[in-house]
Amino acid sequence: MTKYIVRRIFQMFLALFVISVLTFILMRAIPGGPWSREKKLPERTIALLNERYNLDAPIVEQYLSYMANISLPRLTDNELRRSTTEDYLVNIYIPGVDKTLRWGNFGPIYQSRSRTVNDIFRENFPVSAQLGVAALAVAIVIGIPAGIIAALNRNSRWDYVSMGIALLGVSVPVIVSGPILRYYFGVNLRVLPVSGWGTWQHIVMPAFALGFTSSALIARLTRASLLQVLHEDYIRTARAKGLSERVVIGLHALKNALIPVVTVLGPLFAGLVTGSFVTELIFDIPGLGRFYIDSIRNRDYAVIMGTTLLYAAIVIAANLVVDIIYAWLDPRIQYS
Repeated sequence: MTKYIVRRIFQMFLALFVISVLTFILMRAIPGGPWSREKKLPERTIALLNERYNLDAPIVEQYLSYMANISLPRLTDNELRRSTTEDYLVNIYIPGVDKTLRWGNFGPIYQSRSRTVNDIFRENFPVSAQLGVAALAVAIVIGIPAGIIAALNRNSRWDYVSMGIALLGVSVPVIVSGPILRYYFGVNLRVLPVSGWGTWQHIVMPAFALGFTSSALIARLTRASLLQVLHEDYIRTARAKGLSERVVIGLHALKNALIPVVTVLGPLFAGLVTGSFVTELIFDIPGLGRFYIDSIRNRDYAVIMGTTLLYAAIVIAANLVVDIIYAWLDPRIQYS
């Protein structure tokens, strides 16, 4: 297991390296630049801006400089003043030497003189993460019970209703369900706020809109897995011993039936966090997704690179954690 984890971590960094190279090249291949959406600027001003942000250097030099800023730790004096080029994501104070180990300078936001990419990570990513956690909770609370009910009442009215709702969840994207929820509960009934963030009321509609589709996936997977487990020999043995149906289902069947569900929760959560752009736009949520979309529109290279690497790291790390949990839940799984 240890060798497997070490190998996967190495593969994770290799994947992040490939993603960083491709993103760095592709975003500069798109016509336009960080200053093309501004009002017409003099050529001299554009040249000075490119020089200030090192955009006039060869692309290889730009890439190496950027990766050095985000990956190489630096030991600095504690009195070093914070600026747009000296803002680090991680700051570890070292007692006794009056030094601070700083790591993770993702650079400035070209369209803002006072904020950096690290600022939006600190301020806006937690909002997207909270939305992702809430949406995952909605998906689990709806999906697992629906799948269990459908499996235990196979080919019955409950099965058809549960799977019908699951099919509806898969078929209706957030771009459709979001405005419907916003109009009905926010505008018509006025029981929930239609936009903003900060209270639990703000979370309800976007979390349900984002999590409902995922609940359909969990419901279908839970149903299929439980039906398969119910036909295993050890389930027949448990019933033959005279155990009640509740004990057979609760203690024996569900434990193994939910293992496939657990394996998708990590990637599902990563998908909910990284795929919340539309939800954040519909409900006017100050999450990271909105800045990501704006950065692509404005050709803000630092925000595009930083956000892409952050989202890629979340997805890769989620898959690694799920693989480890899977091996812990099912000792029969062996990794070489």
